[in-house]
Amino acid sequence: MNKNGVFAAIRTAAAIHQLLTVGTVLCVAASVGASLLPPLLLARVVDRLTVGSGLTFLAVQGYFCSLALEGLLSSAQESLLVLFGQKMTHALRSEMSRKLTRLPASTLVDQNPGEVAARFSGDVDTVEALSTSGIISMVADACRILSIMAVIAVKNTGLALILLLVLPLFALFTRHVQKRMLAAQLNNRRAVAAVSGQVPETLHNIRTIRELGLEDYIASVYAAMERTNFYDAIYSPVVLLLNAVVVGIVMLLSASGNAEILRLFGMSVGTSVAVISYISRIFAPIESLGMEIQTIQSAMAGVKRIDAFLSQPERDIPEHREAAARGDVVLSHVTFGYGEKPVLRDFSMTVRQGEQVTLVGRTGAGKSTVFKLLLGLYRPEAGTITIGGVDVSAISDQERRTCISCVEQHFSCVPGTVLDQITLGDPQITEAMA
Repeated sequence: MNKNGVFAAIRTAAAIHQLLTVGTVLCVAASVGASLLPPLLLARVVDRLTVGSGLTFLAVQGYFCSLALEGLLSSAQESLLVLFGQKMTHALRSEMSRKLTRLPASTLVDQNPGEVAARFSGDVDTVEALSTSGIISMVADACRILSIMAVIAVKNTGLALILLLVLPLFALFTRHVQKRMLAAQLNNRRAVAAVSGQVPETLHNIRTIRELGLEDYIASVYAAMERTNFYDAIYSPVVLLLNAVVVGIVMLLSASGNAEILRLFGMSVGTSVAVISYISRIFAPIESLGMEIQTIQSAMAGVKRIDAFLSQPERDIPEHREAAARGDVVLSHVTFGYGEKPVLRDFSMTVRQGEQVTLVGRTGAGKSTVFKLLLGLYRPEAGTITIGGVDVSAISDQERRTCISCVEQHFSCVPGTVLDQITLGDPQITEAMA
Protein backbone atom coordinates (compact mmCIF):
# COMPACT_ATOMS: atom_id res chain seq x y z
CA MET A 1 0.00 0.00 0.00
CA ASN A 2 1.15 3.49 -0.76
CA LYS A 3 2.86 4.88 2.34
CA ASN A 4 1.39 8.28 1.54
CA GLY A 5 -2.05 6.92 0.67
CA VAL A 6 -5.51 7.47 2.13
CA PHE A 7 -5.22 5.12 5.09
CA ALA A 8 -1.79 6.47 6.01
CA ALA A 9 -3.29 9.99 6.17
CA ILE A 10 -6.21 8.69 8.26
CA ARG A 11 -3.89 6.87 10.69
CA THR A 12 -1.80 10.00 11.13
CA ALA A 13 -4.89 12.13 11.77
CA ALA A 14 -6.26 9.56 14.25
CA ALA A 15 -2.96 9.63 16.15
CA ILE A 16 -3.02 13.44 16.26
CA HIS A 17 -6.63 13.45 17.53
CA GLN A 18 -6.07 10.54 19.90
CA LEU A 19 -8.55 11.72 22.54
CA LEU A 20 -11.34 12.02 19.95
CA THR A 21 -10.50 8.60 18.51
CA VAL A 22 -10.56 6.84 21.90
CA GLY A 23 -13.71 8.69 22.96
CA THR A 24 -15.49 7.65 19.76
CA VAL A 25 -14.59 3.97 20.24
CA LEU A 26 -15.70 3.97 23.90
CA CYS A 27 -18.96 5.73 23.04
CA VAL A 28 -19.71 3.18 20.31
CA ALA A 29 -19.09 0.30 22.74
CA ALA A 30 -21.34 1.88 25.39
CA SER A 31 -24.07 2.47 22.79
CA VAL A 32 -24.04 -1.21 21.82
CA GLY A 33 -24.40 -2.28 25.44
CA ALA A 34 -27.18 0.22 26.17
CA SER A 35 -29.24 -1.01 23.19
CA LEU A 36 -29.72 -4.41 24.91
CA LEU A 37 -31.32 -3.06 28.10
CA PRO A 38 -34.78 -1.68 27.09
CA PRO A 39 -36.30 -4.95 25.75
CA LEU A 40 -35.12 -6.88 28.84
CA LEU A 41 -36.61 -4.31 31.23
CA LEU A 42 -39.82 -4.14 29.17
CA ALA A 43 -40.18 -7.94 29.33
CA ARG A 44 -39.95 -7.80 33.12
CA VAL A 45 -42.63 -5.08 33.27
CA VAL A 46 -45.01 -7.01 30.96
CA ASP A 47 -44.55 -10.27 32.91
CA ARG A 48 -45.39 -8.50 36.17
CA LEU A 49 -48.57 -7.14 34.62
CA THR A 50 -49.48 -10.57 33.21
CA VAL A 51 -49.33 -12.31 36.59
CA GLY A 52 -51.27 -9.49 38.21
CA SER A 53 -48.40 -7.90 40.12
CA GLY A 54 -48.47 -4.16 40.39
CA LEU A 55 -45.94 -1.95 38.71
CA THR A 56 -43.33 -0.31 40.85
CA PHE A 57 -42.12 3.19 40.19
CA LEU A 58 -38.55 1.88 40.14
CA ALA A 59 -39.32 -0.60 37.32
CA VAL A 60 -41.02 2.04 35.16
CA GLN A 61 -38.28 4.54 35.90
CA GLY A 62 -35.61 1.97 35.04
CA TYR A 63 -37.24 1.24 31.66
CA PHE A 64 -37.57 4.87 30.61
CA CYS A 65 -34.09 5.67 31.89
CA SER A 66 -32.73 2.82 29.73
CA LEU A 67 -34.48 4.34 26.69
CA ALA A 68 -33.06 7.76 27.52
CA LEU A 69 -29.57 6.30 27.99
CA GLU A 70 -29.79 4.45 24.66
CA GLY A 71 -30.91 7.61 22.86
CA LEU A 72 -28.25 9.74 24.54
CA LEU A 73 -25.42 7.36 23.68
CA SER A 74 -26.72 6.90 20.14
CA SER A 75 -26.78 10.68 19.62
CA ALA A 76 -23.33 11.01 21.14
CA GLN A 77 -22.07 8.24 18.83
CA GLU A 78 -23.44 10.00 15.73
CA SER A 79 -21.98 13.37 16.80
CA LEU A 80 -18.54 11.93 17.55
CA LEU A 81 -18.50 9.97 14.28
CA VAL A 82 -19.36 13.12 12.31
CA LEU A 83 -16.64 15.07 14.12
CA PHE A 84 -14.16 12.22 13.60
CA GLY A 85 -15.05 12.06 9.91
CA GLN A 86 -14.56 15.80 9.49
CA LYS A 87 -11.10 15.60 11.07
CA MET A 88 -10.16 12.73 8.74
CA THR A 89 -11.51 14.59 5.72
CA HIS A 90 -9.55 17.73 6.62
CA ALA A 91 -6.37 15.68 6.98
CA LEU A 92 -6.94 13.92 3.65
CA ARG A 93 -7.67 17.12 1.71
CA SER A 94 -4.60 18.74 3.29
CA GLU A 95 -2.46 15.80 2.16
CA MET A 96 -3.93 16.01 -1.36
CA SER A 97 -3.27 19.78 -1.46
CA ARG A 98 0.36 19.20 -0.48
CA LYS A 99 0.58 16.55 -3.19
CA LEU A 100 -0.88 18.97 -5.74
CA THR A 101 1.92 21.47 -5.10
CA ARG A 102 4.53 18.75 -5.68
CA LEU A 103 3.22 17.47 -9.00
CA PRO A 104 5.03 18.43 -12.22
CA ALA A 105 3.19 20.87 -14.47
CA SER A 106 3.18 18.26 -17.24
CA THR A 107 1.20 15.87 -15.02
CA LEU A 108 -1.46 18.49 -14.33
CA VAL A 109 -1.69 19.51 -17.99
CA ASP A 110 -2.28 15.90 -19.05
CA GLN A 111 -5.18 15.48 -16.61
CA ASN A 112 -8.80 16.55 -17.02
CA PRO A 113 -9.46 19.44 -14.58
CA GLY A 114 -12.87 17.96 -13.81
CA GLU A 115 -11.20 14.67 -12.88
CA VAL A 116 -8.88 16.39 -10.40
CA ALA A 117 -11.75 18.45 -8.94
CA ALA A 118 -13.89 15.33 -8.53
CA ARG A 119 -11.17 13.68 -6.45
CA PHE A 120 -11.03 16.65 -4.09
CA SER A 121 -14.82 16.84 -3.75
CA GLY A 122 -16.81 13.70 -4.51
CA ASP A 123 -14.14 11.09 -3.81
CA VAL A 124 -13.07 12.71 -0.52
CA ASP A 125 -16.73 12.90 0.53
CA THR A 126 -17.07 9.14 0.04
CA VAL A 127 -13.99 8.62 2.20
CA GLU A 128 -15.59 10.81 4.89
CA ALA A 129 -18.54 8.43 4.78
CA LEU A 130 -16.02 5.63 5.37
CA SER A 131 -15.31 7.20 8.78
CA THR A 132 -18.81 8.38 9.72
CA SER A 133 -21.10 5.60 8.47
CA GLY A 134 -18.56 3.04 7.30
CA ILE A 135 -16.02 0.96 9.17
CA ILE A 136 -16.70 2.09 12.75
CA SER A 137 -20.47 1.90 12.34
CA MET A 138 -20.13 -1.49 10.66
CA VAL A 139 -18.13 -2.88 13.59
CA ALA A 140 -20.67 -1.41 16.02
CA ASP A 141 -23.59 -2.99 14.17
CA ALA A 142 -21.77 -6.34 13.94
CA CYS A 143 -21.22 -6.29 17.73
CA ARG A 144 -24.87 -5.31 18.24
CA ILE A 145 -26.02 -8.26 16.09
CA LEU A 146 -23.84 -10.74 17.98
CA SER A 147 -25.02 -9.40 21.34
CA ILE A 148 -28.69 -9.65 20.36
CA MET A 149 -28.14 -13.19 19.02
CA ALA A 150 -26.64 -14.19 22.38
CA VAL A 151 -29.65 -12.80 24.27
CA ILE A 152 -32.13 -14.43 21.85
CA ALA A 153 -30.36 -17.79 22.22
CA VAL A 154 -31.01 -17.61 25.97
CA LYS A 155 -34.61 -16.37 25.66
CA ASN A 156 -35.81 -18.45 22.67
CA THR A 157 -33.61 -21.21 21.29
CA GLY A 158 -35.86 -21.89 18.30
CA LEU A 159 -35.72 -18.29 17.13
CA ALA A 160 -31.93 -18.37 17.40
CA LEU A 161 -31.86 -21.46 15.16
CA ILE A 162 -34.14 -19.78 12.60
CA LEU A 163 -31.93 -16.71 12.55
CA LEU A 164 -28.84 -18.88 12.10
CA LEU A 165 -30.50 -20.28 8.97
CA VAL A 166 -31.74 -16.94 7.64
CA LEU A 167 -28.69 -14.76 8.29
CA PRO A 168 -26.23 -16.72 6.06
CA LEU A 169 -28.73 -16.55 3.17
CA PHE A 170 -29.11 -12.86 3.77
CA ALA A 171 -25.30 -12.52 3.84
CA LEU A 172 -25.09 -14.20 0.41
CA PHE A 173 -27.71 -11.80 -0.93
CA THR A 174 -25.78 -8.86 0.54
CA ARG A 175 -22.56 -10.07 -1.07
CA HIS A 176 -24.34 -10.42 -4.40
CA VAL A 177 -25.47 -6.79 -4.16
CA GLN A 178 -22.01 -5.66 -3.01
CA LYS A 179 -20.21 -6.91 -6.11
CA ARG A 180 -22.55 -5.13 -8.45
CA MET A 181 -22.66 -2.07 -6.23
CA LEU A 182 -18.88 -1.64 -6.41
CA ALA A 183 -18.90 -1.75 -10.21
CA ALA A 184 -21.80 0.72 -10.28
CA GLN A 185 -20.04 3.07 -7.87
CA LEU A 186 -16.85 3.06 -9.95
CA ASN A 187 -18.86 3.92 -13.05
CA ASN A 188 -20.72 6.53 -11.03
CA ARG A 189 -17.50 8.25 -9.97
CA ARG A 190 -16.27 8.28 -13.58
CA ALA A 191 -19.58 9.78 -14.66
CA VAL A 192 -19.38 12.54 -12.05
CA ALA A 193 -15.83 13.37 -13.16
CA ALA A 194 -16.95 13.46 -16.80
CA VAL A 195 -19.85 15.76 -15.98
CA SER A 196 -17.58 18.08 -13.98
CA GLY A 197 -15.38 18.50 -17.01
CA GLN A 198 -18.11 18.65 -19.66
CA VAL A 199 -20.73 20.95 -18.14
CA PRO A 200 -18.68 24.19 -18.35
CA GLU A 201 -17.64 23.35 -21.93
CA THR A 202 -21.25 22.51 -22.81
CA LEU A 203 -22.54 25.81 -21.47
CA HIS A 204 -19.78 27.71 -23.25
CA ASN A 205 -20.54 26.09 -26.61
CA ILE A 206 -24.30 25.66 -26.26
CA ARG A 207 -25.04 27.35 -29.60
CA THR A 208 -22.70 25.04 -31.51
CA ILE A 209 -24.14 21.99 -29.76
CA ARG A 210 -27.69 23.02 -30.63
CA GLU A 211 -26.74 23.66 -34.27
CA LEU A 212 -25.28 20.16 -34.54
CA GLY A 213 -28.18 18.55 -32.69
CA LEU A 214 -25.97 17.04 -29.96
CA GLU A 215 -27.92 18.19 -26.90
CA ASP A 216 -28.20 14.67 -25.50
CA TYR A 217 -24.52 13.74 -25.61
CA ILE A 218 -23.87 14.81 -22.01
CA ALA A 219 -26.90 12.95 -20.66
CA SER A 220 -25.31 9.57 -21.42
CA VAL A 221 -22.97 9.87 -18.43
CA TYR A 222 -25.92 9.61 -16.02
CA ALA A 223 -26.67 6.00 -16.96
CA ALA A 224 -24.23 4.72 -14.33
CA MET A 225 -26.12 6.59 -11.59
CA GLU A 226 -29.34 4.77 -12.49
CA ARG A 227 -27.67 1.41 -11.83
CA THR A 228 -26.55 2.60 -8.39
CA ASN A 229 -30.06 3.81 -7.53
CA PHE A 230 -31.51 0.43 -8.57
CA TYR A 231 -29.46 -1.51 -6.00
CA ASP A 232 -30.26 1.08 -3.32
CA ALA A 233 -33.98 0.64 -4.03
CA ILE A 234 -34.20 -3.17 -3.80
CA TYR A 235 -32.12 -3.71 -0.66
CA SER A 236 -34.31 -2.18 2.08
CA PRO A 237 -37.57 -3.90 1.01
CA VAL A 238 -35.85 -7.30 1.19
CA VAL A 239 -34.74 -6.60 4.77
CA LEU A 240 -38.22 -5.47 5.84
CA LEU A 241 -39.79 -8.58 4.25
CA LEU A 242 -37.40 -10.90 6.10
CA ASN A 243 -38.17 -9.11 9.35
CA ALA A 244 -41.92 -9.64 8.92
CA VAL A 245 -41.52 -13.30 7.88
CA VAL A 246 -39.35 -14.23 10.86
CA VAL A 247 -41.67 -12.52 13.34
CA GLY A 248 -44.69 -14.27 11.80
CA ILE A 249 -43.08 -17.73 11.90
CA VAL A 250 -41.96 -17.38 15.52
CA MET A 251 -45.36 -16.14 16.70
CA LEU A 252 -47.19 -18.95 14.89
CA LEU A 253 -44.88 -21.62 16.32
CA SER A 254 -45.07 -20.22 19.85
CA ALA A 255 -48.89 -20.37 19.66
CA SER A 256 -49.06 -23.87 18.14
CA GLY A 257 -49.76 -25.70 21.42
CA ASN A 258 -47.44 -28.58 20.44
CA ALA A 259 -45.27 -29.59 23.39
CA GLU A 260 -42.25 -30.42 21.24
CA ILE A 261 -42.44 -27.11 19.42
CA LEU A 262 -43.06 -25.16 22.60
CA ARG A 263 -39.86 -26.65 24.03
CA LEU A 264 -37.98 -24.54 21.49
CA PHE A 265 -40.37 -21.67 20.89
CA GLY A 266 -42.38 -21.41 24.10
CA MET A 267 -42.07 -18.14 26.01
CA SER A 268 -43.90 -15.84 28.33
CA VAL A 269 -45.83 -12.80 27.16
CA GLY A 270 -43.08 -10.50 28.38
CA THR A 271 -40.42 -12.57 26.64
CA SER A 272 -42.40 -12.52 23.40
CA VAL A 273 -42.55 -8.73 23.58
CA ALA A 274 -38.80 -8.62 24.13
CA VAL A 275 -38.18 -11.12 21.31
CA ILE A 276 -40.25 -9.12 18.83
CA SER A 277 -38.31 -6.03 19.83
CA TYR A 278 -35.00 -7.87 19.42
CA ILE A 279 -36.01 -9.19 15.99
CA SER A 280 -36.63 -5.63 14.84
CA ARG A 281 -33.40 -4.55 16.49
CA ILE A 282 -31.37 -7.32 14.83
CA PHE A 283 -32.73 -6.64 11.33
CA ALA A 284 -32.24 -2.89 11.67
CA PRO A 285 -28.46 -3.22 12.16
CA ILE A 286 -28.37 -5.92 9.46
CA GLU A 287 -29.97 -3.43 7.09
CA SER A 288 -27.54 -0.76 8.29
CA LEU A 289 -24.70 -3.25 7.97
CA GLY A 290 -25.59 -3.92 4.36
CA MET A 291 -25.81 -0.20 3.62
CA GLU A 292 -22.53 0.39 5.47
CA ILE A 293 -20.88 -2.29 3.38
CA GLN A 294 -22.19 -0.50 0.29
CA THR A 295 -20.86 2.76 1.71
CA ILE A 296 -17.48 1.09 2.19
CA GLN A 297 -17.62 -0.26 -1.36
CA SER A 298 -18.36 3.24 -2.63
CA ALA A 299 -15.63 4.69 -0.43
CA MET A 300 -13.12 2.10 -1.63
CA ALA A 301 -13.78 3.26 -5.18
CA GLY A 302 -12.91 6.77 -3.99
CA VAL A 303 -9.90 5.45 -2.05
CA LYS A 304 -8.53 3.79 -5.19
CA ARG A 305 -8.85 7.03 -7.15
CA ILE A 306 -7.30 9.17 -4.39
CA ASP A 307 -4.47 6.65 -3.91
CA ALA A 308 -3.81 6.82 -7.64
CA PHE A 309 -3.62 10.61 -7.32
CA LEU A 310 -1.29 10.47 -4.28
CA SER A 311 0.98 7.85 -5.89
CA GLN A 312 1.80 9.99 -8.93
CA PRO A 313 5.52 10.78 -9.24
CA GLU A 314 6.49 14.13 -7.77
CA ARG A 315 8.88 16.68 -9.16
CA ASP A 316 12.26 17.07 -7.51
CA ILE A 317 12.10 19.95 -5.05
CA PRO A 318 15.63 21.27 -4.38
CA GLU A 319 16.68 22.47 -0.96
CA HIS A 320 16.69 26.20 -0.34
CA ARG A 321 20.10 27.77 -0.89
CA GLU A 322 21.41 30.71 1.13
CA ALA A 323 22.39 32.82 -1.89
CA ALA A 324 19.58 33.73 -4.30
CA ALA A 325 20.13 33.20 -8.02
CA ARG A 326 21.04 36.51 -9.67
CA GLY A 327 22.74 37.38 -12.95
CA ASP A 328 22.52 36.48 -16.65
CA VAL A 329 19.74 34.23 -17.96
CA VAL A 330 21.21 31.66 -20.35
CA LEU A 331 19.36 29.06 -22.44
CA SER A 332 21.93 26.80 -24.06
CA HIS A 333 21.03 24.34 -26.86
CA VAL A 334 17.54 23.72 -25.42
CA THR A 335 15.23 21.18 -27.03
CA PHE A 336 11.68 20.70 -25.73
CA GLY A 337 8.27 19.61 -26.97
CA TYR A 338 4.84 18.75 -25.53
CA GLY A 339 4.61 15.62 -27.62
CA GLU A 340 6.60 13.95 -30.35
CA LYS A 341 7.02 17.22 -32.27
CA PRO A 342 9.49 19.62 -30.56
CA VAL A 343 8.51 23.26 -30.02
CA LEU A 344 12.12 24.34 -29.40
CA ARG A 345 14.99 22.65 -31.18
CA ASP A 346 18.62 23.44 -30.20
CA PHE A 347 17.51 26.89 -29.01
CA SER A 348 20.05 29.22 -27.36
CA MET A 349 19.55 32.70 -25.90
CA THR A 350 21.33 34.93 -23.39
CA VAL A 351 19.80 37.85 -21.48
CA ARG A 352 22.42 39.93 -19.67
CA GLN A 353 21.70 41.27 -16.20
CA GLY A 354 19.92 44.64 -16.54
CA GLU A 355 19.04 43.99 -20.17
CA GLN A 356 15.46 44.15 -21.51
CA VAL A 357 14.48 41.60 -24.17
CA THR A 358 11.22 41.04 -26.04
CA LEU A 359 10.38 37.72 -27.66
CA VAL A 360 8.26 37.99 -30.81
CA GLY A 361 6.97 35.31 -33.14
CA ARG A 362 3.93 33.58 -34.54
CA THR A 363 1.53 31.57 -32.39
CA GLY A 364 3.11 28.26 -31.44
CA ALA A 365 6.68 29.45 -32.06
CA GLY A 366 7.61 28.76 -28.43
CA LYS A 367 7.48 32.17 -26.71
CA SER A 368 5.35 30.97 -23.78
CA THR A 369 7.31 27.72 -23.68
CA VAL A 370 10.55 29.64 -23.03
CA PHE A 371 8.99 31.27 -19.97
CA LYS A 372 7.53 27.99 -18.70
CA LEU A 373 10.98 26.42 -18.93
CA LEU A 374 12.51 29.43 -17.20
CA LEU A 375 9.94 29.14 -14.40
CA GLY A 376 10.87 25.49 -13.94
CA LEU A 377 7.37 24.25 -14.83
CA TYR A 378 8.93 21.92 -17.41
CA ARG A 379 12.41 20.49 -17.86
CA PRO A 380 14.16 20.63 -21.22
CA GLU A 381 14.68 17.38 -23.07
CA ALA A 382 18.18 18.56 -23.94
CA GLY A 383 20.33 21.56 -23.07
CA THR A 384 20.53 23.73 -19.95
CA ILE A 385 18.78 26.81 -18.53
CA THR A 386 20.61 28.86 -15.89
CA ILE A 387 20.13 32.07 -13.92
CA GLY A 388 23.39 33.55 -12.69
CA GLY A 389 25.09 30.25 -13.46
CA VAL A 390 22.57 28.27 -11.36
CA ASP A 391 20.45 25.64 -13.15
CA VAL A 392 16.76 26.51 -12.79
CA SER A 393 16.06 22.95 -11.62
CA ALA A 394 18.30 23.64 -8.58
CA ILE A 395 16.32 26.74 -7.54
CA SER A 396 13.72 26.10 -4.84
CA ASP A 397 10.14 27.34 -5.19
CA GLN A 398 10.63 29.91 -2.42
CA GLU A 399 13.84 31.22 -3.99
CA ARG A 400 12.33 31.30 -7.48
CA ARG A 401 9.54 33.59 -6.27
CA THR A 402 12.13 36.13 -5.12
CA CYS A 403 14.02 36.28 -8.41
CA ILE A 404 11.32 35.74 -11.07
CA SER A 405 8.04 37.59 -11.60
CA CYS A 406 5.61 36.41 -14.24
CA VAL A 407 2.32 37.90 -15.48
CA GLU A 408 0.53 35.60 -17.92
CA GLN A 409 -1.65 36.75 -20.79
CA HIS A 410 -4.66 35.10 -19.14
CA PHE A 411 -5.02 36.75 -15.73
CA SER A 412 -6.63 34.73 -12.94
CA CYS A 413 -8.21 37.01 -10.36
CA VAL A 414 -7.98 36.01 -6.70
CA PRO A 415 -10.58 37.13 -4.14
CA GLY A 416 -9.80 40.49 -2.54
CA THR A 417 -8.54 43.94 -3.45
CA VAL A 418 -6.09 45.07 -6.13
CA LEU A 419 -3.40 44.98 -3.43
CA ASP A 420 -4.25 41.31 -2.82
CA GLN A 421 -3.81 40.59 -6.54
CA ILE A 422 -0.28 42.02 -6.38
CA THR A 423 0.91 40.59 -3.06
CA LEU A 424 -1.02 37.28 -3.18
CA GLY A 425 -1.11 37.43 0.62
CA ASP A 426 2.67 37.58 1.00
CA PRO A 427 3.30 39.60 4.23
CA GLN A 428 6.85 40.41 3.08
CA ILE A 429 5.45 42.63 0.29
CA THR A 430 4.50 45.96 1.85
CA GLU A 431 1.93 48.37 0.45
CA ALA A 432 4.72 50.79 -0.49
CA MET A 433 6.52 48.04 -2.44
CA ALA A 434 3.28 47.12 -4.23
